[in-house]
Amino acid sequence: MRKIVFLACLFCGTAAFAQNAAVLTSSPMVSVYSPYEHRQGASRKDMADFQNLRGSNGYRIEHGERPLWEFAIPSHELPLGDVARMYRQEHATMKKAEFHREN
Repeated sequence: MRKIVFLACLFCGTAAFAQNAAVLTSSPMVSVYSPYEHRQGASRKDMADFQNLRGSNGYRIEHGERPLWEFAIPSHELPLGDVARMYRQEHATMKKAEFHREN
């Protein structure tokens, strides 16, 4: 079994290296990486003009609309410590599993 796994790894590794054979060249100086230069990247500029994303309408409240904060229902969540105590009490009162040993 070990021989089969070893041969499969050897075959897959050889196939993976063979896929790169056409890309590799003997001279490393064929293409030299030169990053693009941003000459004005850190220069001071004026801020852009205001652009309204909603068109000419903008945002307005019409008659009869109410803000969202008026509809919010206050949620009463239990503190994390109380939840942990409830789980601990529930775990203590649960029925334990019976252990049966058969020979």
